[in-house]
This record gives sequence, structure tokens and C-alpha cells, in this order.
Amino acid sequence: MKSIATLTMNPTIDVSYDVAKVRHTHKMRTDNEWYAPGGGGINVARVFVRLGGNARCFYLSGGSTGPALDGLIDLHQLVRTRIAITGPTRIASAVLEHETGKEYRFTPAGPTVSEDEWTTCLDALAQTDAGIVVLSGSLPPGVPDDFYARAMDRLAARGVELVLDSSGPALAHAITRGGLLLVKPSQGELQQYAGQPIDGHAAIAKTAMAIVEAGKAQLVAVTMGHEGAILARAQGPVFLPALPIEAASAVGAGDSFVAAMVFALARGDDAIAAFRLALAAGSAAVLRAGTGLAHPADIQRLLDTIGQPIAL
Repeated sequence: MKSIATLTMNPTIDVSYDVAKVRHTHKMRTDNEWYAPGGGGINVARVFVRLGGNARCFYLSGGSTGPALDGLIDLHQLVRTRIAITGPTRIASAVLEHETGKEYRFTPAGPTVSEDEWTTCLDALAQTDAGIVVLSGSLPPGVPDDFYARAMDRLAARGVELVLDSSGPALAHAITRGGLLLVKPSQGELQQYAGQPIDGHAAIAKTAMAIVEAGKAQLVAVTMGHEGAILARAQGPVFLPALPIEAASAVGAGDSFVAAMVFALARGDDAIAAFRLALAAGSAAVLRAGTGLAHPADIQRLLDTIGQPIAL
């Protein structure tokens, strides 16, 4: 089993509450208050470790809220490398309204990061001894769009396998740089990358396969929410339909998907087995409201209901 490291440039303190009804102006009493360390890479590490792997979190942390994030990461017993910044760590909120069953999510942009701070992060990450590095999440203000591509340059020189889950210009720069083991865009992120509408499974598969055929990534997993997911690989694209479950939350589904797929690849599973485990984990993450992410028992139960993917 290969160990992994994850990088989270824009982590969060994830707060979730339940409320009877959302109303403007009025003070709304909440219950089921929950705090968790969040952000793409941290979420990936949480699920990866639950599945039985070893992960180190590299992340930025600062301001008066930084120590709270550090403490939450320690509560989850994650190995961590903290890069200190001046700006305060952001706090994201998810509010479940009981009356409608709808979830409301509020996510700030994050602190502005200086050049000295993001350069220090690159230097720290370049020292990792992990076999796989997962670059996951948005880039905060002040960090250049090609930051992940720069990190990939440093890591590839050490023979590290690279996984990417991001969006917008950061995703585009990293794909252009290439050399990825896995990239996991959502359908919307892939469409933004392509710069044109992508409708239907065949079009999604064709766009994802173009990345594989250009040698930019060995695997491209495109998540499509309630429609399922498509995996592009050298042998051709395949599709798995979504499981018939009622989603209570969307928090961490993509991160859980990435964590499980990387876990399977790290232990030597083939791409199809990894894809099936990933779909089970992404589905498990939405079973409960809040920031709990996927749990192994739910993943295994759902995995037992997933058939073999359909060739496209």
C-alpha cells in the first residue's frame, strides 16, 4: 500500500447545523451542531485514513481561526504539516432546513495568500516521501492559477504519482502540464475546461478521452451527480449509473470519491475496481446531512450493490 500526501491550499472549518425553518431577519435556533476540518485535501485524507491507509496533510493555516483548524485536524488523528499564513482560515457553513429537507451552504473565498507563503508551501510539499500526492480544492486569493502545475513540476521530478481535483484555471493549467495519474472533474468543471457545452454521456466520454489520449492523465473520472460517473482510460470509457439513494447532503461527495479511488489504486487495484469503490464512497458521503463524509461500513454496503461498468 502506497502512502499519500494531500495538499489543501484553501482549507475550511466546516460547521453544520440543523434548523426547523430558514427565515430572514429572525434569530433561528439550531441543533445538531458539528465542527470538522475541511477543504479538498483534508477531506480526502480523512476518508483515506478511515479506509486503512496512511496520509499526511499539507495545508495553510492562519489568523485567529487557524489554531481551531489545527486542533480539529488533530482530533481526527491526521498527520499534518502546517504552513503558517497571516490571513484567517475560512469558516464554511452548511444548514439543513428540516421543513423542506434542503441544505444551504455558505463558503467564503478564503484569505489572501502572499507569494512568500505559497512559495513556502511549494518548498514544504516538495520534501514529501509519499508515493501519491493529491492536489485538491480551490486556490485562495493571491495564489497563481498555475500553482498546481508548479507543484506537479517539483513532485514529478521525485517520481511521485499525481492526482488532481480542482476547477477553473487551476484545473486547466494542471491538465496542460500533464503527467497525472488521475484527474477528477465534475461534469460542470469538465465543461468549463472544454470551453463549450458538453451534453450527453457520449460527449462527456469523448472530452475525457481526449485528455487521456493526449497523454495528460492516465485516468479521468467525471462525476455527474444523480446521473453517475464516467471513467476514461486507455482501454476506453466506461459508465456507472448513480445508486438509487436519497441524498441528505452534497458536502464531501467528490472528496470521498477521490479518496476511495486513490485508496484502491494505492493498494494495487485495477482502474475498474477503483472506479466502483469510488462511486460507492461518493454515494455514501451523501447519505447523511453535515460534514461527516463517507464511512467504511456504508461504502462496503453500497459497493455490494454496484455492478460492472458499461462500456461507452
